[in-house]
Amino acid sequence: MSAPALMPVDLSGLRLDPAQGLARQLYQALRERILDGRLASGARLPASRELAQLLGIARNTVTRAFDQLYAEGYVEGRVGAGTYVAALSAVVRPPPAPGSAAPPSQALQRLQRHHLGEPLEGAPRAFRVGVPAFDLFPFETWARLSARFWRKPSAARLGYGDPAGDAQLRELIAAYLRHSRGLHCDPAQIVVTCGAQQAISLCAQLLVEAGDRVAIENPGYRAAGHAFALAGGELKGIAVDAEGLDTAALERAGRCRLAYVTPSHQYPTGVTLSLARRLELLDWAERQDAWIVEDDYDGEYRYSGTPLAPLAALDRRGRVLYVGTFCKIAFPALRLGYLLLPAGLAEAFARRRALDMRHSDIGSQAVMAEFIAAGHFQRHIRRMRGAARSRRDALLAGWPQPVPGCAPLPRVEAGLHLCVRVDSLARERQLIASAAAVGVELNGLSDYWLEGSETPADWRAGLVLGFAAVPEARIAEALQALRQAWKL
Repeated sequence: MSAPALMPVDLSGLRLDPAQGLARQLYQALRERILDGRLASGARLPASRELAQLLGIARNTVTRAFDQLYAEGYVEGRVGAGTYVAALSAVVRPPPAPGSAAPPSQALQRLQRHHLGEPLEGAPRAFRVGVPAFDLFPFETWARLSARFWRKPSAARLGYGDPAGDAQLRELIAAYLRHSRGLHCDPAQIVVTCGAQQAISLCAQLLVEAGDRVAIENPGYRAAGHAFALAGGELKGIAVDAEGLDTAALERAGRCRLAYVTPSHQYPTGVTLSLARRLELLDWAERQDAWIVEDDYDGEYRYSGTPLAPLAALDRRGRVLYVGTFCKIAFPALRLGYLLLPAGLAEAFARRRALDMRHSDIGSQAVMAEFIAAGHFQRHIRRMRGAARSRRDALLAGWPQPVPGCAPLPRVEAGLHLCVRVDSLARERQLIASAAAVGVELNGLSDYWLEGSETPADWRAGLVLGFAAVPEARIAEALQALRQAWKL
């Protein structure tokens, strides 16, 4: 039998970096050439000695690369005839021509429009929004509790956990909500999540069908809108005034499957949903057979009186899904939140969550449970509320007055941020750009509106300032920098 015909092999352009693993690089380079067709089926590879000399590397390096290609079926040996590319013509395809990729699915197309922006880098500075005073968090206490748990964890807690969350933590969350929010709830109604955003996403995945209308506050929390839009919902912006969500405008919006609201401290305007509006919203949900997702993201921060009772505390028909988070009391990286659900939904939400994430990190849940049970959580809430009030006061007292084109700062009775109106979009951008030039963060109110909003652009202008992220001394430094930047 005659020897098989040799097929030319082109290894031009094959370069190896001496600083990296040479055998791995060679294996990857040859595999890539086989898969994209540059090394055709049946092509004879150079002998290991020959290839080693060609590349200036040790023969053992080539042998290890060939061995990996043999093991994965990319090449095959012929006794006395050398090493050949295996017959892979049935699966090998040339690289696609530019522009020939398959069109993205509808879900991917929606994701291109609705996604979270890049997180801000570095330590927080004035006046970053959505960040609590986590410089005050008792990390030594947390570390001690964590060490105690991991020193000898229960074997029962080391396997797959309950997707609804650690049983002890859910009991403590339910007790906390009963005591601090006046909510009538059972631990079985609690589902622990990776922060409020996952809780909102679960609501979108399970309550919204493609084409359903979803009412959201406008301006509002854009990340929530993205979650509902990604689920196929059609976003319907509902105006916000001094009493919160305009329930009359909600009635005029037509049939909506769900309404997302931040009633205790509207994000980003800071107004509180009045009692009359709360009752009207609950009546709307019952008549429309609709759901209400209540995001109580910073309900612990109330500076006059006790925290307001949530919308869920007024719900008698099981229409409200209550979203809470530990991230505004502890620190955002903790990624620990929860949902309080109508009893008939809790099991379904736990099952759906398990498909994305089997369960939350057991260590964080167990340590938070002990943190709450030992009384550290309530003490920390009091400390954080006091610090936020003090930092709010520093901002209100030191804010330059007047700022041309900018309304006076409002009264701030709750939350971690405030919103002030500006008379034009151009002025908003000018103030923000000047602040950024001196290292001060300001958010534009115009960024919180839905695309295509009918409200004139200049009416959407304003500044959103977080006041809790840094201590009073750094707030004073930032205000002095603003005076210089704005030439006041």
